[in-house]
Amino acid sequence: MTLERARELLGVQVGFGSGYNRNAARLILAEVQREHGQAAVDGLIRELGLEEAFGFRPGTGFKAP
Repeated sequence: MTLERARELLGVQVGFGSGYNRNAARLILAEVQREHGQAAVDGLIRELGLEEAFGFRPGTGFKAP
């Protein structure tokens, strides 16, 4: 997944903002982490306000189930 596509998908999840969307955002971040590393995940968390929306903090590791 490209970082641009991840931004698009995460933007949709933030727009809805429910618990289900939090789980979807977590899966998207897990894929970003696998493909692009922790720095990319931290950048998306800051850029998209995911700490405020879902409580994700920079430095948090994400893994797909």
